[in-house]
Amino acid sequence: MPLPIKEIEKLIKDGIPDATIEIKDLMGDSNHYSAIIKSSKFNNLSKIEQHKLVYKSLKGKMGNELHALSITTEEK
Repeated sequence: MPLPIKEIEKLIKDGIPDATIEIKDLMGDSNHYSAIIKSSKFNNLSKIEQHKLVYKSLKGKMGNELHALSITTEEK
């Protein structure tokens, strides 16, 4: 079952409370998304470490309920 945008936003916000999140459904199928996530938690972290924080907040849903998510992270 696809993961709705609101659920993705909630998971990320729970894990990264100060995040500003913009998610787009790329294919209109509720299965392929792109996300721009801004957070002060990303300050002084490499892009790999920033993405790991996002994946951790998704609690194992990436690759399961969430098929594809292109992530762009930015420092606040």
